[in-house]
Amino acid sequence: MFKQKIPKIGWAILALSGLILLVWLLNLNPQFHERFAWRVMVVKTYLRGVIDPVKPLPTPRVVQAAVDPTTTPTSTVGATATPTPEGTTSPAPPTLTPTITPTPTSLPPTVELPAPAYDQQDINNCGPATLSMYLRFYGWDGSQKDIAEMIKPMREDRNVNVEELDHFVRNRVGWLRTEYRVGGSTDLLRRFIAAGIPVMIEETFMMAESYWPNDDRWAGHYLLVTGYDDTLKLFTAQDSFVGPDIRVSYADLDHNWQSFNRVFILVFRPEQEDTVRSILGEEWDRDINRQRALERARRETETDPRNAFAWFNLGTNLIYFDRANEAALAYDQARKIGLPQRMLRYQFGPFLAYFHSLRTDDLLTLTEYALKITPNSEEAMLWRGWGLYRQGKKDEAVEMFWKALGANPTYQDAKYALEYVSSH
Repeated sequence: MFKQKIPKIGWAILALSGLILLVWLLNLNPQFHERFAWRVMVVKTYLRGVIDPVKPLPTPRVVQAAVDPTTTPTSTVGATATPTPEGTTSPAPPTLTPTITPTPTSLPPTVELPAPAYDQQDINNCGPATLSMYLRFYGWDGSQKDIAEMIKPMREDRNVNVEELDHFVRNRVGWLRTEYRVGGSTDLLRRFIAAGIPVMIEETFMMAESYWPNDDRWAGHYLLVTGYDDTLKLFTAQDSFVGPDIRVSYADLDHNWQSFNRVFILVFRPEQEDTVRSILGEEWDRDINRQRALERARRETETDPRNAFAWFNLGTNLIYFDRANEAALAYDQARKIGLPQRMLRYQFGPFLAYFHSLRTDDLLTLTEYALKITPNSEEAMLWRGWGLYRQGKKDEAVEMFWKALGANPTYQDAKYALEYVSSH
């Protein structure tokens, strides 16, 4: 009696069917699904870099001569990064009068605030994870998922801005107060911590692995600073990626912080507002804070003229005051020196500056590069759309605006752009 043999093709079909069934069953496990999706994303990113290699961030084609900073482009962008139909008057920076600064009360040599329950970040989720730890410090019982669902509903979104985090606290945790400023210092961090208020900052983070050939591994990252030790010159911070209670030197923190204009977020109880106002002093006023940050950035370009971040910060603080032509020149210098590959994933001042100063070619060049690095960047899509619209390519612009809205369905600037072009 002869046994019927299964053809090789049959074994292949059975093996493939078994593999499909295994993957389907594993996909029912949320943890496996998340890890598998992340590895697929990593592989796709690397292959994209092999096929179309990532080059350094483009330098300016022609560095234009300085122009009168009071000149207002025909179409400009306000501080909210939303283009308006006609030119608007740029606000003048505040006039700073010399003031006698009182000698601050001496601080304790060491302060360690109670660390909130640690929250390991989900994929691309350091902003929501860090903010969730900050809010837990005050007794909030939510999670990073709650924050992400509102401000980055698409899990693949790789960046959350300070403004989005601020918006969440104001609208979902109304029993707390929040403010953010730029141009911070290690002394300012110590003063807030000594007053019982942790501080959230955004800074440089060097990744341990490459995600494409020739990856410079530079990225942005949030930290929650909860303690300091003047004797050892060390801060204690909660890092949603590395772990809880990490120690970082004063010097290293400031060095890494500079790349994000030394921005910091404060969350505090209503009864602590007087304390926050006292520590910030005149810089409770946002315009004065920006003017001080602008002056500091300018000084740093003079003392360290090869520091690209100093020039970038100068441009960012200039664009706050709608001084687009000067900002564009500062960004030009930063680009000439060299910026990290992912810089435009996190900061968008150059898009505003080149749009305002009518340098559409530079705007389109940078948005093309930004989308190569981060294909789902809604901000790059938005500003590429505005560049195309300025060139008279309305249909292509509308397509970009829809893509931006698809990348982030809550993106109000994309909704405004679609409404604007449909009525003009």
